[in-house]
Amino acid sequence: MTTNILTAVEHSSPLIMGILNVTPDSFSDGGKYASYNSALYQAEKMIEDGVDIIDIGGESTRPGAIAVSEKDEVERVIPLLAAIKENFEVKVSIDTSKAEVMRQAVKHGADMINDVRALQNDGCLAVLAECNLPICLMHMQGLPKTMQDNPMYEDIISDIKRFFIKRINACEQKGINRSRLILDPGFGFGKTLAQNYQLLAQLEQFNDFGLPLLSGTSRKSMIGDLLSRNVEQRLAGSIATAIIAAQQKANIIRVHDVKETFDALKILKMTATYQSS
Repeated sequence: MTTNILTAVEHSSPLIMGILNVTPDSFSDGGKYASYNSALYQAEKMIEDGVDIIDIGGESTRPGAIAVSEKDEVERVIPLLAAIKENFEVKVSIDTSKAEVMRQAVKHGADMINDVRALQNDGCLAVLAECNLPICLMHMQGLPKTMQDNPMYEDIISDIKRFFIKRINACEQKGINRSRLILDPGFGFGKTLAQNYQLLAQLEQFNDFGLPLLSGTSRKSMIGDLLSRNVEQRLAGSIATAIIAAQQKANIIRVHDVKETFDALKILKMTATYQSS
């Protein structure tokens, strides 16, 4: 994929974003790709399987996760980013909430910034105002360490929309053009089981903003808790939620299982060609 991510979003079916966590405490893979060589191998495999964007994360955001220093996160993600950009033709996103990590990511050729804190941390808005990269703003109620402690909303869709309005305004006030933004409602980030499925069922409501939508449900507890499946047994649930998100007009689907998601979305796309308009 040689085009800009936002251009690709406009002219294709949902893009597949492959998750590459280089953390020792990732909820989904238990640090399987924490070493440089294993992470690079996994990146190559995802490319072979049809990934559009690789999302590198250097800090776990699972419930109860412990914060990582800026220095440690830079050391985890930047060498891998540089190696992937040097060796492969693929778009790379950096999943971070830290200004210095963002700055280094921009410097070393990142194609996108994916922030679970929606640029609320010190310095993030200023750093990204100086570049033209696409930015994903995610909604999270609370912080990873406490976000699942009794999350409450007056109306979850309306509350998240108000959050996005505030963050979009904050970006524009710092000189970040609205056209660079992607929205993620934050499945599993300060939401109950029922709230997660309401979000999934009504995801299309966020199209009111006229901005691309990113959906990330892969292997999450909303699947495990509903189906009574551990992380290794959530593939079917992950595929099902990916298809529903695509039907709800999500533009980017963030997943662990690239090959299986690629196949499922290909079938959905083929079927759509024969549906009456």
